[in-house]
Amino acid sequence: MTEDRTEDSTAMQAGFDALIAGDERVEPRDWMPEGYRKTLIRQIAQHAHSEIIGMQPEGNWITRAPSLRRKAILMAKVQDEAGHGLYLYSAAETLGIDRSELLDLLHAGRQKYSSIFNYPTLTWADMGAIGWLVDGAAIVNQVPICRCSYGPYARAMVRICKEESFHQRQGFEILHTLSHGTPAQHEMAQDAVNRWWWPSLMMFGPPDDQSPNTAQSMAWKIKRFSNDELRQKFVDMTVPQSEVLGLTLPDPDIRWDEASGHYVFGDIDWSEFFEVLKGNGPCNAERMEHRRRAHEEGAWVREAATAYAEKQAARAQAGAA
Repeated sequence: MTEDRTEDSTAMQAGFDALIAGDERVEPRDWMPEGYRKTLIRQIAQHAHSEIIGMQPEGNWITRAPSLRRKAILMAKVQDEAGHGLYLYSAAETLGIDRSELLDLLHAGRQKYSSIFNYPTLTWADMGAIGWLVDGAAIVNQVPICRCSYGPYARAMVRICKEESFHQRQGFEILHTLSHGTPAQHEMAQDAVNRWWWPSLMMFGPPDDQSPNTAQSMAWKIKRFSNDELRQKFVDMTVPQSEVLGLTLPDPDIRWDEASGHYVFGDIDWSEFFEVLKGNGPCNAERMEHRRRAHEEGAWVREAATAYAEKQAARAQAGAA
């Protein structure tokens, strides 16, 4: 009996390995190693939590946007981010975990969200910097996930990336308007870029030699590029855009390197990243307190939806009888 189980396990592992090697998709009903499932849950949950928490810094500016047009665009963007979170929680649920459990883990501090959302949004120009830099970094990070080996995650990312492209263009347009406006507006835009540049570079995660999960995620084709490769792609994309904006990036070491065909950039202060990750960022406590309060105050909506679903199911069952 033990030998039969061992043979079955070996055969299932071989089938999984063949899917990965053939660049095919793993689907929810396929057998998968437990480590693969747990890695996906961790990554998808962190992504979903980041979308939901990420609504807070921008939601703060909806009522203060400088025009009705700006308000409408920002509202649409925040709404998109709520939808992204829901797509991703749904993708995680195909791995056998309930979104309520994921939210409980977030609220208990046992799961993370992107450190970038623990920084304050001080001026309207921050909406431009977040759109251009933060969403720009998200696009670089997330487009390769459209080719992730896990089907539900990859398919969710297709729509998310299309919408993130809109968000990035919206941010660029805000900064372009400000940087070509009055001297005070230009200064505001420059200040926002100065504050968001380095945290945006940190979004890709720690250097490859300090990232314990990268190698295995790439072997499973959950990730297609390492943290440092993605960070370099982002810098190469962003430097020419900053020149169009007429804004400077707060790194005196940035220069084009002809030999490598890439921009060289300065050292990142990783001590700041790890401090924010540990909960010591400017807005960590505020973000989590707001999230927990919103979850508690929304309990009646979830209860009403559950009661309605049960009532409809009972009616359907009675009708069938």
